[in-house]
Amino acid sequence: MCSALSSPRGDLTTRAVIRDEALRLFAEHGPEAVSLRRVAAEAGVSPGLVAHHFGSKAGLRQAVDAHVGALFDGLFDALFTALHDADWDSPAMAGSFAEMMLRQLPPGSPIPAYLRQLLLSGDGTGRALFARWFDLTEQVLDRLTTAGIVRPAADPPVRAAFLMINDLAALLLRDHVTAVLGVDPLSPDGAMRWTQTVLTVYGNGIFTSAPDVPKEVQ
Repeated sequence: MCSALSSPRGDLTTRAVIRDEALRLFAEHGPEAVSLRRVAAEAGVSPGLVAHHFGSKAGLRQAVDAHVGALFDGLFDALFTALHDADWDSPAMAGSFAEMMLRQLPPGSPIPAYLRQLLLSGDGTGRALFARWFDLTEQVLDRLTTAGIVRPAADPPVRAAFLMINDLAALLLRDHVTAVLGVDPLSPDGAMRWTQTVLTVYGNGIFTSAPDVPKEVQ
């Protein structure tokens, strides 16, 4: 019998080891490109044992999605609690919601890459995470508006969606941004550069003055 069965990695059960290997492979290659046999090989178990624990590849995918969804629920709750009595002058509050949440993950975590898969796939787990993120963004902006930290918005839901999309852009396009900038926007150095520019754009805009509008189009 494979040693992975009798001695799961760390304090993880064999089921959790299989799930985590599937998460890593799904994040790297996409769930459709990964077979149960490959997951079993990476986890050091037999394909039959994977089927025993999860029934099928669909069952394994559901388990991975449930695990990631629960993890993000915890991150959302922790972030909302931290924001409740936050010191808004602290450098730690200068980043985006994505950055503040993802810095709680260990280095090299496959979660950011899998989050991209979920948000772009259109499946139920991705939609639920997007809705939860939007709800959190609305709540935080409402609280900051009440506290006088941000200006009231004529259309709060659209503002929340706009800021959320900007917040997620660096995450969803992380590899492309890294390629053109030469620095990972979610690394400490990259996040500092990214945040400074975002704050400048949000605070000051990018135009020197309002453009002149020709009279014939006024």
